[in-house]
Amino acid sequence: METTATQNTGSRIISTLGVGSGVDMVQLASDLSEARFMAQKARLEQQSETLDTRISSAAALRGQLTQLATALGDRVRSGDLAPAATIGNSAVANVSVGSGSAPSGTYSLEVTSLAASQTLASKTYASGAATVGAGTLDINFGTVAGANFTADTSQNTLSIAVTADDTLETLAAKINQAGGPVRAYVATNANGAQLVMKGDEGATGGFTIETTPSGVTRLPGTAARAGELDYLNWQPSSDTGQLKQTAGDAAFLLDGVEMTSGSNTVSGLPGGLSLTLKQTNIGAPTTIGFSDRTANIAGLMSDFVAALNDITGTLREAAAPLGGELGSDPGARALKRAFASMTTAVVMPNAVAGAPNTLGDLGLVLGRDGTFSLDSNRLNATLATDPEGAAAMFTTGIHGVYATFDKLARNTASRKDPGSLAGSEARYNAQSERIEDKLARIAEQQESLRERLTKTFAAADRNVNASQSTLSFLQSQIAVWNADK
Repeated sequence: METTATQNTGSRIISTLGVGSGVDMVQLASDLSEARFMAQKARLEQQSETLDTRISSAAALRGQLTQLATALGDRVRSGDLAPAATIGNSAVANVSVGSGSAPSGTYSLEVTSLAASQTLASKTYASGAATVGAGTLDINFGTVAGANFTADTSQNTLSIAVTADDTLETLAAKINQAGGPVRAYVATNANGAQLVMKGDEGATGGFTIETTPSGVTRLPGTAARAGELDYLNWQPSSDTGQLKQTAGDAAFLLDGVEMTSGSNTVSGLPGGLSLTLKQTNIGAPTTIGFSDRTANIAGLMSDFVAALNDITGTLREAAAPLGGELGSDPGARALKRAFASMTTAVVMPNAVAGAPNTLGDLGLVLGRDGTFSLDSNRLNATLATDPEGAAAMFTTGIHGVYATFDKLARNTASRKDPGSLAGSEARYNAQSERIEDKLARIAEQQESLRERLTKTFAAADRNVNASQSTLSFLQSQIAVWNADK
């Protein structure tokens, strides 16, 4: 903008004075400096446009691969290919299957007991605002069995510092804020208020209460009273009705095999099965099964083939030997090779002998023209002879259809690999940056040349102006001399 303004200002000055050669020297300098670098700039700008086209084409291909890998993963994880478990009696338990599992068959489930948490209600106080006495309240964790308590040395004692102004309600708040495996609240009824404490599910979630009161003096053998901290003491051997529920493990039979769990939420079972136990069904076992996904596999393969052909269409156009933006690109060639071997590549190296282990086993066919199609007869044969093996190919584990395609998409996105699409993008971007630097230097050189030419032409214009003035004087004198004759 400043250069243009300077040019225009110089032109106006020369024009206004009406002197000089009559040639716009500023414009002439600008035109000559531009013409000097015009061919070089045009060549670099053309190269820059070509690189931009290649970058865009490589990024578009890479984006298509990533989108397909993401969509495939979503469908395997949570879509109609996600493993789904069923249970005959839903009142007994909720069932689910972990991601990456390929369960099959059936299991029988008989729940004999649910996991329970210890619930303890203190002796009665006048109200929740009643003070409880100062000192230290210790909660020890372990197993309560009848009148016996077995400490669990893996769990630390929870110690609560109690002040003289603490009430039943503030003590409950302190227990909750301590972050231990015990929750507390105050329950009030017609008889008064009680501190209710509830531990975690499982047999080792039992607990006792021991206190060390401060400022309490009473005669030997005298029982503690409300307002004295040891009024809250509790041991199973001296329980007088405070224990409302004993902590216990869940127990169930899976295919007749006895199992226990410290929680009603049970994981790590065969086939990736997880249970949330809700009710006992002693003597009436229910059946757990898994939904048939063969029809969904056929639908996914059809969608997968269509998506692959979208990508191959883009690749064929971009990597065409004549006129293709990526005609000689190593990343595009690598992708072509990967697609050429896709139907025969082993995606399940851990499959048992005879089980399906390639996309070709799922009906994927590569035609002579480079497009894919689905051989429904071969797919149906695989689903009929080995439905479990086919289903196992659609998990989020380290092997399978998703893992294989996701690896391909990740490889094309690796900028460290010069033979990948992302590696090509990085190379083209670097070349584009170098061209931008060259264009910037040319712009500086052009401006420098324009300034030099402007100064040179201005000096020449002054000389022409001086010559014209001398010529005009001589012409005037000659005219005077001729008139005198």
